[in-house]
Amino acid sequence: MELICFRCQKGNQVDKVGYREECFHCKQDLHVCKNCNFYDVKAYNECREPSADVVRDKEKFNFCDFFQPSGKGPAQDEKAKLKAAADALFKKS
Repeated sequence: MELICFRCQKGNQVDKVGYREECFHCKQDLHVCKNCNFYDVKAYNECREPSADVVRDKEKFNFCDFFQPSGKGPAQDEKAKLKAAADALFKKS
């Protein structure tokens, strides 16, 4: 599977994301909240998994058993795409 690092936005080919797995490019921890499918800045504790323990530092490795690799970049990329689309739509001629 390919996991996109939230920090450098580069792909990492991994079979399983271990607790201490690091990005091959920037050496950032990969088993972090910001690379998890449940990570959501709008959710309570920024996690959509209600049974997960609170993790204070979302960019450091953790021992969360609910971790699911997201396989995509952070939500900021989606936000940037939406903003660019809106800018193009409402661009003054």
